[in-house]
Amino acid sequence: MDSLQHKINDKCGIFGIYSDDQDVARWTYFGLFSLQHRGQQSAGISVTDGKTIRTYKENGLVSQVFNENVLSGLHGTSAIAHTRYSAKDANVERACQPIIGETQFGQIAMGYNGDIINESQLYAELEEKGIVLDRYNNTDLFLSLIKLSGADNIVDAISFAMSKIVGGYSCVMLTKDSVIAFKDPVGIRPLCMGTLGKYYCFSSESCAFHTIGAQLVREVMPGEVMIADKDGLHTYQYSLTEKQALCIFEYVYIARPDTTMAGRSIHEARRRMGHQLQAEHPIDGCDVVFGIPDTGTPAAIGLAEASGVRYGEGVIKNRYIFRTFIQPTQEMRDYGVKMKLLPIVETIKGKKICMVEDSIVRGTTIRQVVKLFKEAGAAEVHVRIASPPYTYPCMYGIDTATQDDLVGAHKTVEEIRDYINADSLGYLSLEGLIKAVGIDEHGEKLCHACLSGQYPIAIPKEIMETKLSKKYFDKIYNK
Repeated sequence: MDSLQHKINDKCGIFGIYSDDQDVARWTYFGLFSLQHRGQQSAGISVTDGKTIRTYKENGLVSQVFNENVLSGLHGTSAIAHTRYSAKDANVERACQPIIGETQFGQIAMGYNGDIINESQLYAELEEKGIVLDRYNNTDLFLSLIKLSGADNIVDAISFAMSKIVGGYSCVMLTKDSVIAFKDPVGIRPLCMGTLGKYYCFSSESCAFHTIGAQLVREVMPGEVMIADKDGLHTYQYSLTEKQALCIFEYVYIARPDTTMAGRSIHEARRRMGHQLQAEHPIDGCDVVFGIPDTGTPAAIGLAEASGVRYGEGVIKNRYIFRTFIQPTQEMRDYGVKMKLLPIVETIKGKKICMVEDSIVRGTTIRQVVKLFKEAGAAEVHVRIASPPYTYPCMYGIDTATQDDLVGAHKTVEEIRDYINADSLGYLSLEGLIKAVGIDEHGEKLCHACLSGQYPIAIPKEIMETKLSKKYFDKIYNK
């Protein structure tokens, strides 16, 4: 992903497990650890023993927040967990999840992944009723609506909240005797269900199941509410629309390569992106091809397979340099790329190289990466991108700031090539990306709004005005 400090970030990873006779804190810890790539700013676990919900959460990585002493104090037979990314208020303790709320059903802990489009309207409506929230995350909003519903069963309460909320989200909840999972009616943010023997698990990605020995069963469907309790697994359909729109960037960048999502292997989808890149932008004159770790690597492998150009290892990624609360000096930040990516000179020097990246957002970092390889002696640097130009901001739970920040919205491909000083630049087409993902022929079950501007859930004009550049806003609304 283009940019080490300003990259696309998914907001959260969520996990849940129900059992009736096992201490699940360690299973939960390892499941959450597998979702660390989805957020690195805080981590939390809530457990229940059937009587009381206990929660431990702090800012930091999963391995920094939890240790043996903490886990040994989290006794419970069911649990949910959350790891967070946030574009703002990263170190605010109140933003850590799971969030605990008092409702007509007793205490509920909740972990949330996504974004609510009409949150300002909902906050205002709640404030009119005397309910004032911190606004550090959308989880409090969900819990307040559940309480406000007046429903006498949890399914009706969740359905009421879903009827009020517009956006893309997936959620896990913990009551004193059940684990609940659900996602928005269009299904933008991922959530799946699995089994560990007779127990039930829920996760943003199936890779968390592999870690604890659980088996993936299926995706939680758009608009579906699933409840695991002592009587088994119960499913309820809040709404079933013909429109489905799983985020396409899960396949491009966000999800771990060993995840299966909507029946498609993430690794294989990325490898097919490389095949499509060769069909659209051949690299036959290059000496070696490699990916920028980690998400560029499978596409580079596919590009090498399709082109016959040798696949090599051209760069080593220092995976730990920014996983610290010790802040680098400004001078060190200026060397950010060199701190994180280390070129292998023997692969690069004197060669015509092709480097593969998953996407370009702002263009500033990939420009530095091209410079790094040329300084290492590359004769030519050709760049291939395993997705189309990123031109529109996400409104459904991925941090991309505003359209003014997106280089693809304001420069042509040739202008971007010139800006990053590459010898050639080729983006995968949207049609090629949809074909590589392979869910459906025309991408009708995928959200690709960031690439096409086709938002599957309508965005209010006043929000679009704050997110789109004036040129695009006028094009859409002032024709």
